[in-house]
Amino acid sequence: MRLDLRPILHVPGASVPFAFQLDLSGLDFYGVRPFQEPVQVSGQVRNRADALVLTGEAVSMLDLRCDRCLKPFRRELRVPVECLLAEELEDGENDEIVLLDHGEVDLDEVFSSAVILDMDTTHLCAENCKGLCARCGADLNQGPCGCRPEPDPRFAALAQLLDKESE
Repeated sequence: MRLDLRPILHVPGASVPFAFQLDLSGLDFYGVRPFQEPVQVSGQVRNRADALVLTGEAVSMLDLRCDRCLKPFRRELRVPVECLLAEELEDGENDEIVLLDHGEVDLDEVFSSAVILDMDTTHLCAENCKGLCARCGADLNQGPCGCRPEPDPRFAALAQLLDKESE
């Protein structure tokens, strides 16, 4: 969605509200498409003493799979966004300012970037998720599995000494 900001460019105190749905269903994160529902975006651009400030929020439900136990779960995503907008940059090194294109800002690009950068690389159904047993694949959240613990290979020499003593 392109938002025309020309009416408020030189009018301090003026603002333009916005609200739209952003379709991110095509985004693939490590083989998973978490955005099954559109992202609801809302906010406003306000002219504060000839400085355009965009404030808004992107909200959606994510359909994820736990990285430890592989169970599907849903989690709400809320991404607040605040940035400055400008027609041109005085210094070319400021990454925090979004440039306007003929007095318009591309809100799809601003909010898509914010949502992608806010995504976690690890998704857990719960902080204390125990995951799956590495040997038998049992869900350790349901209780302990029947596997015997494997001895630490770093203590193999000590185990041999203890075996010799018992003989």
